[in-house]
Amino acid sequence: MALASLGLALGSHHTIRLPLVFCVRKVRHSGSVAAVESVVEPVSLVKEEGGHVPVNKHGAGRDSKGHQWKKLSSEELGISTKLISKPTKTVLNGLRRKGYEVYLVGGCVRDLILKRTPKDFDVITSAGLKEVRKTFSRCEIVGKRFPICHVHVNDTIVEVSSFSTSGSGSKSSCKFGNYFSKPSGCNERDYIRWRNCLQRDFTINGLMYDPYTKIVFDYMGGMEDIRKAKVRTVIPANVSFVDDCARILRAVRIAARLRFRFTREIALSVRELSSSVLRLDKGRILMEMNYMLAFGSAEASLRLLWRFGLLEILLPIQASYFASQGFRRRDERSNMLLSLFTNLDKLVAPNQPCHSSLWIAILAFHKALVDQPRDPLVIAAFSLAVHSGGSLFEAVEIARRISQPHDQSFDELFDPRDLDFNDALIDNVVDLAASVKAVLCKMTDPCYVSQAMSKYPQAPCSDLVFIPWALSLRVSKIFECVMRGMERGPVLRRGKKINYESLALGSLKEVRHVFARIVFDTIYPPNQNSKHFST
Repeated sequence: MALASLGLALGSHHTIRLPLVFCVRKVRHSGSVAAVESVVEPVSLVKEEGGHVPVNKHGAGRDSKGHQWKKLSSEELGISTKLISKPTKTVLNGLRRKGYEVYLVGGCVRDLILKRTPKDFDVITSAGLKEVRKTFSRCEIVGKRFPICHVHVNDTIVEVSSFSTSGSGSKSSCKFGNYFSKPSGCNERDYIRWRNCLQRDFTINGLMYDPYTKIVFDYMGGMEDIRKAKVRTVIPANVSFVDDCARILRAVRIAARLRFRFTREIALSVRELSSSVLRLDKGRILMEMNYMLAFGSAEASLRLLWRFGLLEILLPIQASYFASQGFRRRDERSNMLLSLFTNLDKLVAPNQPCHSSLWIAILAFHKALVDQPRDPLVIAAFSLAVHSGGSLFEAVEIARRISQPHDQSFDELFDPRDLDFNDALIDNVVDLAASVKAVLCKMTDPCYVSQAMSKYPQAPCSDLVFIPWALSLRVSKIFECVMRGMERGPVLRRGKKINYESLALGSLKEVRHVFARIVFDTIYPPNQNSKHFST
């Protein structure tokens, strides 16, 4: 609000100017939204502890803001427990056997309703955290302000919170009285669940699911917003985003992943408070950006970041590219950067993400091409060399046999030149690798980043660098093999399957393999001809 309009400096190292005028484009609904539309209203009778609870179209109650409480049958909603991970089931069953109430809560319930595989599962229980720790042999309590339990099940950590501690210390909890009051006629269990859901960020994350009684509790109107494909804050958006500006980035992430729309209130608040994200710790920004770009919704995330003026703040170099392309805020067109991330999205998913080094490598590679467009043959040989770990001679030989036409719509590519001699082609490939490494250095230089939008004086000016130096060095290693691989190297790996465990951990071999596949399929789209890069 005032911070954005006055253009004050936020933090000791970041400055921001008032963003340009923004526009909002309607996003198409996913097919799964229509699937829940016919079962939004509660049906028949479902059991809860202590007897039968009538479930009807008027819901189970109403709060002071007019939200209809609904207790919905998970079977009618089509929730499949097969989508609940085995480690999560182990934790649920362990607490249930001890006699505690246990629920799934938050985004995982939303995803189960939409028949999507959740990124992770959050469990909440009537047990205190000490009781949770006693229940499992490998469990510790973490966090001071918002303590939770980390339960270790094999190689997985399941997060468990307790009704007795969730929300304690929250700045927003003291504000709830201004917007909600205790509904009349609610029982103690409803009230406890309702109070917890009030502390959620968005209504569609304010759903609670008991997998044993097969009930979904909706106190915030989340089901209605799922039906309408809308992202809505539980409390007023401007209050919610001031309370926790990370919610701005989470709103973008959720809308991008689900293809949901912002409510008008959220859209206005995101524009007004966009600069407040600079108050976040750089590690938190990196984490939120990784959630956007590594889990299968990178292309949609970039479009939303651009549409609402956040790209200029978070990724000024890429925002400069969008501006130079004449991209409007609501532009439906694509470009090479978006195409690269579209091809990344095809290979990853919420339960099969990539390491952050991969999307950072894509950003650096693309910037190198923006600075110096290249011959498609050079890029083909480059991607093959990265894929093989530095076998330049083999990469050049294979690249010369490509008969498929390249995508001619990208400004980053120029018409093929005279590269009849292998030495000349190899020199160009090595030079491209050096250029990518040089860009990585620029991406971690605040002075360079702050000048990225200098051609557009009305745009925000941000010097934010959230990529740690150690991570940039890790990304740089992806391309070092090309610069030193002047001799015949290992034979290309021909397997088509991606090792997602290795990819998530940042295995150099796996990241190179996927990076090369993305680059090649962007320059030589498989649907343009029958012949394309075999991975």
